[in-house]
Formats: sequence, C-alpha cells, structure tokens
Amino acid sequence: MTIGGSCFCGAVKYRIDGKLHDARSCHCSMCRKAFSAQASAYALVDPGEFSWVSGEQLLTTYAAENGSGLQFCSRCGSTLCGIVDGKVHGITLGCLDGDPEVTLGMHIFVGSKARWEKIPDGVPQHDAGPTPKVTGNE
Repeated sequence: MTIGGSCFCGAVKYRIDGKLHDARSCHCSMCRKAFSAQASAYALVDPGEFSWVSGEQLLTTYAAENGSGLQFCSRCGSTLCGIVDGKVHGITLGCLDGDPEVTLGMHIFVGSKARWEKIPDGVPQHDAGPTPKVTGNE
C-alpha cells in the first residue's frame, strides 16, 4: 500500500510505502494543546516505510526531554507526525491524502481527557497509555 500526506498549505508532503497500524486517539492534555482539539488521531508507521517528498526544510520540530516530539509545517502549522529519537513514529490521520485503511482501535489517556468531551462507546479506552503486549516468556 502507498499513501501520501500533506500539510494544510500543501508545502510539506510525505509518502508511506506500507501499512499504518495501531491507530488510536490520544486524549491527554498535551495532545489537546498541540492539536487544538479534544484529542489527536494518529497511527504508527514503520520508519523505513516513511519518506518526505517535498518541503522537509519547512518542518519545525518540537522535542521533549524524553526524545519524543512533533513535527509541523512552519508555514501553516499543521502537525504532520510524531517523532521518537528523531525518527518518524506516528502519522496524524487528519493530514493523510486518501484512505489509510485503518480504524481507531483505542482511546488512550482518557483519564485526563477534557471534562466536556464524550467518547463514543465501542472502542477500548485506557486511562493512561495502552497496556503493553506481552511477548516471549516473561
């Protein structure tokens, strides 16, 4: 699967050669501020399947002390992706140009969601981050 994405003004564009996975909606106070919305909807992408097509020089990065952060267009302000240690980790679903063929599989950090928000039923909710998947012989 190949899908592209772009910012609001169209100056920054990217391409994903692969499938997005683990789509979620984060309701933490940081995402509310960063996205000026009740939550952020994003999906994870394997870094080797992501590439910038144009406008990479227009990206501005906000990085937290823990190495995670966001990248957004310096012209229009669209938040395009989340990064971990400088590598693209997740893509905001609102900036995709086309059908990503994913559905939100969970709502995270609902323990700190805005009091005025009503989350629809039918999708798993986590007070904090998702419960880690157990693999191997722990």
